[in-house]
Amino acid sequence: DYELCEEWGHLYPVPREDLISLHREHLLHLLEMGDMQKALQLLQRIEDPGICLAISEQSLDQHLNLAASHFLADYLTAHFYENLTTARRNEIQALYMGSKVLLTLPELSRVNYFHLSSRPLLMLEQLLMNMKVDWVAVTVQTLHQLLAGQEIGFTVEDIDSLLSKYAEKALKFPFTLKEKRS
Repeated sequence: DYELCEEWGHLYPVPREDLISLHREHLLHLLEMGDMQKALQLLQRIEDPGICLAISEQSLDQHLNLAASHFLADYLTAHFYENLTTARRNEIQALYMGSKVLLTLPELSRVNYFHLSSRPLLMLEQLLMNMKVDWVAVTVQTLHQLLAGQEIGFTVEDIDSLLSKYAEKALKFPFTLKEKRS
C-alpha cells in the first residue's frame, strides 16, 4: 500500500504534509519490521532534502526500538549534520552513542537500560551503581572511541571524572575501626 501511495504521489500533486506523513509511516513500518536496507532505499528515493530531514527527525522522535533509533541517528548525523541546530545535533549524537553502547551489552540486559539510550553518561553511571564492572569496561572503551574528535555535551574528561568519583566511593568505609583494648 505504501508503494502504491508513493506512485500516486509522483503522478498527482500531494500536499507536503501528507507526503511527509506517508513517507514517515512507511519508514516506521520498515523500521518496525527490521528492514534497514529498504528503509535506507526509501530515504534515498526522497528527492526533497527538507522532506527527508523532516521524516527522519519525526521518526526518530517516535522512540523506536534500539536498532531503528541507532539507524536513524546515524542517518541524520551522516546526511543532515549541517542542517541541525547544535542542541539537536548533540541530542542525536548522544542517542547514537547510547544506542551503540546498548548494543555492546548482553541482549537480555538491554531492556533495563534502554530508557537511558539518549543519555550515555547516565547509562555509564547506572552500570557503575549496579556494579557491572565488565560492562563498564566495554562501555568506557566504546565511548572513548566514539568521542574521538566529537563534541556532544560531554567529554572523555567527564567519563574519567565519573569513574574517579565511583572509585573513590568504593574505597570509603561506612564504619570506623574500633581499637582493641587490653
